[in-house]
Amino acid sequence: MDTIFLMNSLWVMVAAILVIFMQGGFILLEAGSTRMKNAGHIAGKTIFTFGIASLVFWAIGYGFIFGEGNLFIGLSDFFYSGYEIEGLGLSTSVFFLFQLAFAGIALTIAFGGFAERAKLSVYLVFAVLFSALVYPIVAHWIWGDGWLADLGKQDFAGSTVVHLTGAMAALAATLLLKPRLGKYNKDGTPNELAGHNQVYTALGVLVLWIGWFGFNAGSTVAVDDAFFGFVALNTNLAAGAGAISALIISWLVLGKSDVPTMLNGALAGLVAITASCAFVTPGASVIIGIIAGILVYYSMKFFEKKKIDDPIFALSVHGVAGVWGTLSTGFFATPELAELNGGMAGLFYGGGFQQLGVQVIGIMTAGGYAFVVSLMILSIMKVVMNGLRVTEEEEIVGLDLSEHGGYGYPEQVQQAHEAKGV
Repeated sequence: MDTIFLMNSLWVMVAAILVIFMQGGFILLEAGSTRMKNAGHIAGKTIFTFGIASLVFWAIGYGFIFGEGNLFIGLSDFFYSGYEIEGLGLSTSVFFLFQLAFAGIALTIAFGGFAERAKLSVYLVFAVLFSALVYPIVAHWIWGDGWLADLGKQDFAGSTVVHLTGAMAALAATLLLKPRLGKYNKDGTPNELAGHNQVYTALGVLVLWIGWFGFNAGSTVAVDDAFFGFVALNTNLAAGAGAISALIISWLVLGKSDVPTMLNGALAGLVAITASCAFVTPGASVIIGIIAGILVYYSMKFFEKKKIDDPIFALSVHGVAGVWGTLSTGFFATPELAELNGGMAGLFYGGGFQQLGVQVIGIMTAGGYAFVVSLMILSIMKVVMNGLRVTEEEEIVGLDLSEHGGYGYPEQVQQAHEAKGV
Protein backbone atom coordinates (compact mmCIF):
# COMPACT_ATOMS: atom_id res chain seq x y z
CA MET A 1 0.00 0.00 0.00
CA ASP A 2 1.24 3.50 -0.85
CA THR A 3 3.14 5.20 2.01
CA ILE A 4 1.56 8.59 1.35
CA PHE A 5 -1.90 7.00 1.45
CA LEU A 6 -1.13 5.53 4.86
CA MET A 7 0.37 8.77 6.18
CA ASN A 8 -2.57 10.82 4.94
CA SER A 9 -4.96 8.39 6.58
CA LEU A 10 -3.06 8.50 9.87
CA TRP A 11 -2.89 12.29 9.88
CA VAL A 12 -6.60 12.73 9.20
CA MET A 13 -7.46 10.10 11.81
CA VAL A 14 -5.47 12.09 14.38
CA ALA A 15 -7.24 15.25 13.22
CA ALA A 16 -10.64 13.55 13.54
CA ILE A 17 -9.80 12.55 17.12
CA LEU A 18 -8.80 16.15 17.90
CA VAL A 19 -12.07 17.50 16.49
CA ILE A 20 -14.16 14.94 18.37
CA PHE A 21 -12.24 15.82 21.54
CA MET A 22 -13.39 19.40 21.02
CA GLN A 23 -16.71 18.15 22.42
CA GLY A 24 -14.89 17.93 25.74
CA GLY A 25 -13.85 21.55 25.33
CA PHE A 26 -17.45 22.54 24.70
CA ILE A 27 -18.58 20.65 27.80
CA LEU A 28 -16.14 22.61 29.96
CA LEU A 29 -16.85 25.89 28.19
CA GLU A 30 -20.63 25.62 28.40
CA ALA A 31 -20.76 24.18 31.90
CA GLY A 32 -18.35 26.81 33.19
CA SER A 33 -20.27 29.61 31.46
CA THR A 34 -23.61 28.62 32.98
CA ARG A 35 -24.86 28.06 36.50
CA MET A 36 -24.02 25.11 38.71
CA LYS A 37 -27.57 23.76 38.74
CA ASN A 38 -27.33 22.98 35.01
CA ALA A 39 -23.75 21.65 34.78
CA GLY A 40 -24.54 17.94 34.72
CA HIS A 41 -27.31 18.47 32.18
CA ILE A 42 -25.00 20.35 29.83
CA ALA A 43 -22.33 17.66 30.03
CA GLY A 44 -24.80 14.85 29.48
CA LYS A 45 -26.71 16.37 26.57
CA THR A 46 -23.44 17.03 24.74
CA ILE A 47 -22.60 13.33 24.80
CA PHE A 48 -25.97 11.94 23.76
CA THR A 49 -26.54 14.55 21.04
CA PHE A 50 -23.14 13.76 19.54
CA GLY A 51 -24.26 10.15 19.51
CA ILE A 52 -27.42 11.16 17.65
CA ALA A 53 -25.43 13.26 15.18
CA SER A 54 -23.11 10.31 14.53
CA LEU A 55 -25.96 7.96 13.65
CA VAL A 56 -27.82 10.48 11.49
CA PHE A 57 -24.61 11.38 9.66
CA TRP A 58 -23.94 7.69 9.00
CA ALA A 59 -27.49 7.09 7.77
CA ILE A 60 -28.09 10.11 5.55
CA GLY A 61 -25.89 13.12 6.38
CA TYR A 62 -22.78 11.91 4.58
CA GLY A 63 -24.85 10.99 1.52
CA PHE A 64 -26.58 14.37 1.44
CA ILE A 65 -23.16 16.09 1.49
CA PHE A 66 -20.93 13.91 -0.67
CA GLY A 67 -23.27 11.62 -2.55
CA GLU A 68 -23.93 11.93 -6.26
CA GLY A 69 -26.90 14.19 -6.85
CA ASN A 70 -27.24 17.78 -8.01
CA LEU A 71 -25.99 21.24 -7.12
CA PHE A 72 -28.30 21.40 -4.10
CA ILE A 73 -28.18 17.96 -2.46
CA GLY A 74 -26.43 14.59 -2.67
CA LEU A 75 -28.67 11.61 -3.32
CA SER A 76 -26.50 8.52 -2.82
CA ASP A 77 -24.06 6.85 -0.40
CA PHE A 78 -26.56 6.53 2.44
CA PHE A 79 -25.81 4.18 5.38
CA TYR A 80 -22.07 4.29 4.69
CA SER A 81 -20.75 0.72 4.70
CA GLY A 82 -17.01 1.30 4.84
CA TYR A 83 -16.36 1.17 1.10
CA GLU A 84 -13.26 2.90 -0.26
CA ILE A 85 -13.23 5.60 -2.96
CA GLU A 86 -10.36 5.38 -5.43
CA GLY A 87 -8.30 8.51 -5.90
CA LEU A 88 -9.26 10.12 -2.59
CA GLY A 89 -5.69 9.85 -1.30
CA LEU A 90 -6.63 8.44 2.09
CA SER A 91 -8.94 5.91 3.71
CA THR A 92 -12.56 6.81 2.97
CA SER A 93 -13.57 5.51 6.40
CA VAL A 94 -11.15 7.98 8.00
CA PHE A 95 -12.49 10.79 5.82
CA PHE A 96 -16.02 9.81 6.88
CA LEU A 97 -15.09 10.04 10.59
CA PHE A 98 -13.40 13.39 10.03
CA GLN A 99 -16.50 14.84 8.36
CA LEU A 100 -18.75 13.33 11.03
CA ALA A 101 -16.77 15.20 13.68
CA PHE A 102 -17.54 18.51 11.95
CA ALA A 103 -21.25 17.73 11.85
CA GLY A 104 -21.16 17.10 15.60
CA ILE A 105 -19.46 20.44 16.25
CA ALA A 106 -22.06 22.36 14.23
CA LEU A 107 -24.83 20.78 16.31
CA THR A 108 -23.08 21.59 19.59
CA ILE A 109 -22.75 25.23 18.50
CA ALA A 110 -26.45 25.34 17.69
CA PHE A 111 -27.31 24.10 21.18
CA GLY A 112 -25.62 27.15 22.70
CA GLY A 113 -28.87 28.98 22.04
CA PHE A 114 -30.86 26.40 24.04
CA ALA A 115 -28.80 26.58 27.23
CA GLU A 116 -30.44 26.53 30.69
CA ARG A 117 -34.05 26.51 29.49
CA ALA A 118 -34.84 23.93 26.78
CA LYS A 119 -36.45 20.55 27.43
CA LEU A 120 -34.25 17.50 27.07
CA SER A 121 -36.71 16.06 24.52
CA VAL A 122 -36.23 19.17 22.39
CA TYR A 123 -32.48 18.52 22.24
CA LEU A 124 -33.15 14.97 21.10
CA VAL A 125 -35.59 15.81 18.30
CA PHE A 126 -33.71 18.88 17.05
CA ALA A 127 -30.43 16.92 16.99
CA VAL A 128 -31.99 14.50 14.50
CA LEU A 129 -33.58 17.17 12.30
CA PHE A 130 -30.63 19.59 12.27
CA SER A 131 -28.21 16.76 11.47
CA ALA A 132 -30.46 15.59 8.63
CA LEU A 133 -31.98 18.74 7.10
CA VAL A 134 -29.81 21.74 7.97
CA TYR A 135 -26.09 21.06 8.26
CA PRO A 136 -25.71 18.54 5.38
CA ILE A 137 -27.44 20.81 2.87
CA VAL A 138 -25.17 23.77 3.59
CA ALA A 139 -22.13 21.49 3.62
CA HIS A 140 -23.10 20.05 0.21
CA TRP A 141 -23.41 23.51 -1.31
CA ILE A 142 -19.85 24.41 -0.29
CA TRP A 143 -17.89 21.18 0.29
CA GLY A 144 -19.85 18.65 -1.76
CA ASP A 145 -19.48 20.19 -5.24
CA GLY A 146 -22.67 22.18 -4.78
CA TRP A 147 -23.66 25.47 -6.34
CA LEU A 148 -21.61 27.67 -3.99
CA ALA A 149 -18.54 25.56 -4.70
CA ASP A 150 -19.16 26.17 -8.40
CA LEU A 151 -19.12 29.91 -7.72
CA GLY A 152 -15.71 29.56 -6.03
CA LYS A 153 -16.85 30.02 -2.42
CA GLN A 154 -13.81 29.88 -0.12
CA ASP A 155 -14.37 28.14 3.22
CA PHE A 156 -11.40 25.94 3.95
CA ALA A 157 -12.50 24.47 7.28
CA GLY A 158 -15.94 25.84 8.02
CA SER A 159 -16.43 29.45 9.16
CA THR A 160 -19.64 29.27 7.14
CA VAL A 161 -20.38 25.55 6.92
CA VAL A 162 -19.91 24.76 10.60
CA HIS A 163 -19.86 27.96 12.65
CA LEU A 164 -22.33 30.24 10.90
CA THR A 165 -24.73 27.34 10.31
CA GLY A 166 -24.67 26.40 13.98
CA ALA A 167 -24.98 30.03 15.09
CA MET A 168 -28.02 30.68 12.91
CA ALA A 169 -29.76 27.65 14.42
CA ALA A 170 -28.82 28.98 17.86
CA LEU A 171 -30.35 32.35 16.95
CA ALA A 172 -33.62 30.69 15.92
CA ALA A 173 -33.74 28.81 19.22
CA THR A 174 -32.88 31.84 21.31
CA LEU A 175 -35.63 33.91 19.72
CA LEU A 176 -38.28 31.24 20.29
CA LEU A 177 -37.18 30.22 23.79
CA LYS A 178 -36.98 33.82 25.06
CA PRO A 179 -34.53 34.99 27.79
CA ARG A 180 -33.80 33.01 30.94
CA LEU A 181 -35.68 33.89 34.10
CA GLY A 182 -34.04 36.83 35.83
CA LYS A 183 -31.93 37.90 32.85
CA TYR A 184 -33.81 41.17 32.32
CA ASN A 185 -35.53 43.57 34.68
CA LYS A 186 -38.93 45.08 33.95
CA ASP A 187 -37.26 48.19 32.52
CA GLY A 188 -35.29 46.03 30.09
CA THR A 189 -31.92 46.40 31.77
CA PRO A 190 -29.91 43.15 31.83
CA ASN A 191 -28.65 41.26 34.86
CA GLU A 192 -25.48 39.23 34.75
CA LEU A 193 -26.20 35.52 35.19
CA ALA A 194 -22.56 34.64 35.69
CA GLY A 195 -21.16 31.23 34.90
CA HIS A 196 -20.23 29.16 37.93
CA ASN A 197 -16.63 28.22 37.05
CA GLN A 198 -14.31 30.49 35.10
CA VAL A 199 -11.50 27.94 35.34
CA TYR A 200 -13.66 25.38 33.51
CA THR A 201 -14.40 27.98 30.84
CA ALA A 202 -10.70 28.79 30.37
CA LEU A 203 -9.75 25.12 30.25
CA GLY A 204 -12.53 24.52 27.72
CA VAL A 205 -11.12 27.28 25.51
CA LEU A 206 -7.65 25.73 25.71
CA VAL A 207 -9.00 22.30 24.74
CA LEU A 208 -10.84 23.88 21.82
CA TRP A 209 -7.72 25.81 20.79
CA ILE A 210 -5.74 22.57 20.61
CA GLY A 211 -8.58 20.76 18.87
CA TRP A 212 -8.68 23.49 16.24
CA PHE A 213 -5.37 22.23 14.85
CA GLY A 214 -7.30 19.12 13.85
CA PHE A 215 -10.17 21.27 12.64
CA ASN A 216 -8.14 23.55 10.37
CA ALA A 217 -4.82 21.84 9.72
CA GLY A 218 -6.58 18.48 9.39
CA SER A 219 -8.70 19.91 6.58
CA THR A 220 -5.66 19.67 4.32
CA VAL A 221 -6.37 15.88 4.42
CA ALA A 222 -2.78 15.34 3.23
CA VAL A 223 0.79 15.37 4.50
CA ASP A 224 2.85 15.18 1.32
CA ASP A 225 3.55 18.93 1.03
CA ALA A 226 3.32 19.66 4.79
CA PHE A 227 0.91 22.52 4.06
CA PHE A 228 -0.87 21.61 7.29
CA GLY A 229 1.95 23.33 9.16
CA PHE A 230 1.23 26.64 7.44
CA VAL A 231 -2.48 26.30 8.20
CA ALA A 232 -1.70 25.54 11.86
CA LEU A 233 0.54 28.61 12.08
CA ASN A 234 -2.19 30.90 10.78
CA THR A 235 -4.69 29.30 13.14
CA ASN A 236 -2.54 29.88 16.21
CA LEU A 237 -1.71 33.49 15.32
CA ALA A 238 -5.36 34.42 14.84
CA ALA A 239 -6.35 32.84 18.15
CA GLY A 240 -3.66 34.70 20.04
CA ALA A 241 -4.49 38.00 18.35
CA GLY A 242 -8.19 37.55 19.09
CA ALA A 243 -7.57 36.90 22.78
CA ILE A 244 -5.31 39.92 23.17
CA SER A 245 -7.50 42.37 21.24
CA ALA A 246 -10.64 41.30 23.13
CA LEU A 247 -8.87 41.71 26.47
CA ILE A 248 -7.56 45.16 25.52
CA ILE A 249 -10.90 46.44 24.20
CA SER A 250 -12.71 45.30 27.36
CA TRP A 251 -10.01 46.93 29.48
CA LEU A 252 -10.33 50.22 27.60
CA VAL A 253 -14.14 50.28 27.72
CA LEU A 254 -14.81 48.79 31.16
CA GLY A 255 -11.70 49.88 33.02
CA LYS A 256 -11.08 46.21 33.91
CA SER A 257 -9.84 43.37 31.74
CA ASP A 258 -12.81 41.01 31.45
CA VAL A 259 -11.79 37.33 31.47
CA PRO A 260 -14.89 35.93 29.67
CA THR A 261 -14.43 38.51 26.92
CA MET A 262 -10.79 37.55 26.52
CA LEU A 263 -11.70 33.85 26.30
CA ASN A 264 -14.38 34.57 23.72
CA GLY A 265 -11.86 36.66 21.80
CA ALA A 266 -9.58 33.66 21.45
CA LEU A 267 -12.48 31.58 20.14
CA ALA A 268 -13.57 34.35 17.80
CA GLY A 269 -10.07 34.48 16.33
CA LEU A 270 -10.20 30.72 15.80
CA VAL A 271 -13.62 30.87 14.17
CA ALA A 272 -12.61 33.76 11.92
CA ILE A 273 -9.44 32.11 10.63
CA THR A 274 -11.23 28.83 9.94
CA ALA A 275 -12.40 29.91 6.47
CA SER A 276 -9.25 31.73 5.47
CA CYS A 277 -6.44 29.74 7.10
CA ALA A 278 -5.31 28.26 3.75
CA PHE A 279 -5.76 31.47 1.74
CA VAL A 280 -3.98 34.20 3.72
CA THR A 281 -0.53 35.10 5.01
CA PRO A 282 0.47 34.93 8.69
CA GLY A 283 0.35 38.74 8.87
CA ALA A 284 -3.20 38.76 7.58
CA SER A 285 -4.08 36.06 10.13
CA VAL A 286 -3.06 38.40 12.93
CA ILE A 287 -5.22 41.20 11.50
CA ILE A 288 -8.16 38.81 11.10
CA GLY A 289 -7.79 37.71 14.73
CA ILE A 290 -7.51 41.27 16.05
CA ILE A 291 -10.69 42.35 14.28
CA ALA A 292 -12.51 39.20 15.45
CA GLY A 293 -11.61 39.97 19.08
CA ILE A 294 -12.99 43.50 18.79
CA LEU A 295 -16.14 42.33 17.01
CA VAL A 296 -16.90 39.70 19.61
CA TYR A 297 -16.88 42.26 22.44
CA TYR A 298 -19.24 44.70 20.74
CA SER A 299 -21.53 42.01 19.36
CA MET A 300 -21.93 40.47 22.83
CA LYS A 301 -23.07 43.86 24.11
CA PHE A 302 -25.33 44.38 21.09
CA PHE A 303 -27.21 41.10 21.48
CA GLU A 304 -27.62 41.62 25.21
CA LYS A 305 -29.06 45.10 24.59
CA LYS A 306 -31.50 43.63 22.08
CA LYS A 307 -32.72 41.16 24.74
CA ILE A 308 -31.33 38.17 22.87
CA ASP A 309 -30.18 35.96 25.75
CA ASP A 310 -27.23 33.93 24.50
CA PRO A 311 -25.61 32.28 27.54
CA ILE A 312 -22.69 30.71 25.62
CA PHE A 313 -22.25 33.70 23.26
CA ALA A 314 -22.72 31.43 20.24
CA LEU A 315 -24.10 34.28 18.14
CA SER A 316 -21.06 36.48 18.74
CA VAL A 317 -18.30 33.86 18.75
CA HIS A 318 -19.58 31.62 15.97
CA GLY A 319 -22.03 33.86 14.11
CA VAL A 320 -20.43 37.30 13.91
CA ALA A 321 -16.89 35.93 13.84
CA GLY A 322 -18.02 33.33 11.29
CA VAL A 323 -19.31 36.11 9.02
CA TRP A 324 -16.10 38.10 9.44
CA GLY A 325 -13.96 35.02 8.79
CA THR A 326 -15.90 34.26 5.62
CA LEU A 327 -15.54 37.83 4.39
CA SER A 328 -11.84 37.94 5.26
CA THR A 329 -10.84 35.65 2.41
CA GLY A 330 -12.51 38.12 0.04
CA PHE A 331 -10.15 40.77 1.39
CA PHE A 332 -6.91 38.91 2.17
CA ALA A 333 -6.68 35.81 -0.08
CA THR A 334 -3.37 35.91 -1.96
CA PRO A 335 -3.21 34.95 -5.66
CA GLU A 336 -0.82 32.06 -4.99
CA LEU A 337 -2.87 30.53 -2.18
CA ALA A 338 -6.15 31.10 -3.99
CA GLU A 339 -4.77 29.25 -7.02
CA LEU A 340 -3.61 26.43 -4.78
CA ASN A 341 -6.83 26.07 -2.77
CA GLY A 342 -9.59 27.37 -5.04
CA GLY A 343 -11.33 30.63 -5.71
CA MET A 344 -9.80 34.00 -6.58
CA ALA A 345 -7.51 36.52 -4.96
CA GLY A 346 -8.98 38.98 -2.47
CA LEU A 347 -9.61 42.68 -2.82
CA PHE A 348 -6.35 43.73 -1.14
CA TYR A 349 -4.29 41.54 -3.49
CA GLY A 350 -5.61 42.81 -6.80
CA GLY A 351 -8.56 40.44 -7.10
CA GLY A 352 -11.22 43.12 -7.11
CA PHE A 353 -14.64 42.54 -5.57
CA GLN A 354 -15.41 39.25 -7.29
CA GLN A 355 -14.31 36.87 -4.51
CA LEU A 356 -15.73 39.17 -1.85
CA GLY A 357 -19.05 39.11 -3.67
CA VAL A 358 -19.04 35.31 -3.72
CA GLN A 359 -18.33 35.26 0.00
CA VAL A 360 -21.27 37.61 0.67
CA ILE A 361 -23.57 35.38 -1.40
CA GLY A 362 -22.40 32.40 0.65
CA ILE A 363 -23.11 34.15 3.94
CA MET A 364 -26.57 35.29 2.90
CA THR A 365 -27.73 32.00 1.41
CA ALA A 366 -26.10 29.50 3.78
CA GLY A 367 -26.82 31.57 6.89
CA GLY A 368 -30.33 32.38 5.70
CA TYR A 369 -31.11 28.74 4.94
CA ALA A 370 -29.83 27.57 8.34
CA PHE A 371 -31.86 30.22 10.18
CA VAL A 372 -35.12 29.82 8.26
CA VAL A 373 -35.17 26.02 8.29
CA SER A 374 -34.15 25.86 11.96
CA LEU A 375 -36.87 28.39 12.83
CA MET A 376 -39.45 26.35 10.91
CA ILE A 377 -38.37 23.11 12.58
CA LEU A 378 -38.43 24.62 16.06
CA SER A 379 -41.76 26.37 15.48
CA ILE A 380 -43.37 23.08 14.48
CA MET A 381 -41.73 21.34 17.42
CA LYS A 382 -43.08 24.03 19.74
CA VAL A 383 -46.63 23.20 18.70
CA VAL A 384 -46.28 19.43 18.52
CA MET A 385 -44.27 19.06 21.74
CA ASN A 386 -46.34 21.51 23.79
CA GLY A 387 -43.56 24.03 24.05
CA LEU A 388 -39.78 24.05 23.84
CA ARG A 389 -39.05 25.33 27.31
CA VAL A 390 -39.13 23.76 30.75
CA THR A 391 -41.56 25.20 33.31
CA GLU A 392 -40.56 28.14 35.50
CA GLU A 393 -40.31 25.84 38.50
CA GLU A 394 -38.05 23.43 36.61
CA GLU A 395 -35.85 26.27 35.40
CA ILE A 396 -35.51 27.68 38.92
CA VAL A 397 -34.62 24.27 40.35
CA GLY A 398 -32.20 23.61 37.51
CA LEU A 399 -32.15 21.14 34.66
CA ASP A 400 -29.84 18.76 36.51
CA LEU A 401 -32.64 17.89 38.92
CA SER A 402 -35.73 18.54 36.79
CA GLU A 403 -34.52 16.62 33.71
CA HIS A 404 -32.16 14.03 35.21
CA GLY A 405 -33.14 13.59 38.84
CA GLY A 406 -29.73 14.46 40.25
CA TYR A 407 -27.16 17.22 40.50
CA GLY A 408 -23.83 17.63 38.75
CA TYR A 409 -22.42 18.67 42.14
CA PRO A 410 -24.37 16.49 44.60
CA GLU A 411 -22.04 16.99 47.57
CA GLN A 412 -22.24 20.76 47.39
CA VAL A 413 -26.02 20.65 47.14
CA GLN A 414 -26.15 18.34 50.15
CA GLN A 415 -23.91 20.68 52.13
CA ALA A 416 -26.14 23.64 51.24
CA HIS A 417 -29.20 21.73 52.42
CA GLU A 418 -27.47 20.76 55.66
CA ALA A 419 -26.47 24.40 56.26
CA LYS A 420 -30.13 25.39 55.91
CA GLY A 421 -31.23 22.56 58.18
CA VAL A 422 -33.10 20.77 55.41
